Amino acid sequence: MRIGIVGGTGGMGEGFALRWCFKHDVVIGSRDTQKAKAAAENYIKIARSSYGSSMIGSISGNDNFSLAEGADVVVLSIPYESIDDTCKGLSSHISTTCIVVSPIVPLGKSDAGFDYIPMVQEKKPAAEMVAEGLGPRSRIVSAFHSISEVKLKDIKSSLDADTFVCGDDMGCVSAVNSLISEINGLRSIYLGPLAMSYQAEALTPMLLNASRKNKIKNPGIKLVY
Repeated sequence: MRIGIVGGTGGMGEGFALRWCFKHDVVIGSRDTQKAKAAAENYIKIARSSYGSSMIGSISGNDNFSLAEGADVVVLSIPYESIDDTCKGLSSHISTTCIVVSPIVPLGKSDAGFDYIPMVQEKKPAAEMVAEGLGPRSRIVSAFHSISEVKLKDIKSSLDADTFVCGDDMGCVSAVNSLISEINGLRSIYLGPLAMSYQAEALTPMLLNASRKNKIKNPGIKLVY
């Protein structure tokens, strides 16, 4: 599988690249192509030192839009404020069959702590904005909102956490679930159609506030029963 990560030079992008390059060809993106290529070289060194000869995938770098060409899955590891511009730039490069994954969290900060922007400012959830900018809606899958960036980048570490997944097309959801299953210790919990994504997105500011107020490092969420 070919996986493009828009904003792949950030912490989450690095974690996704390191986890998925074991089996897949990963292309990380940046507004600066040379920055992406330099980061890719660094990531591949880390991956090879951990996986050795058992690694069959690769990591390369490109600009944020060209990486979508030929991609089976594109992950938008970008800020909420960049959704509109990113979707416009991607629209002429991405195929109609490519699955788009949104781990984007509309995150703000006030004196009280971290806020979920759509709740405070009456704006749209991230997944809804992505669906409008990169339709058809059926190919958008919302996931990975409440996982620890630090643990994700540490490929020797188990996340021991759940991620809540939303999507309208169960074929697309199944493809993303397969990628989730390749991340050690991460379990997919289906939350419902894309319209329910706001519930998953809002978990991140809650976790950040709990972490900050209670001095908890790199928390995650796991359902127990």
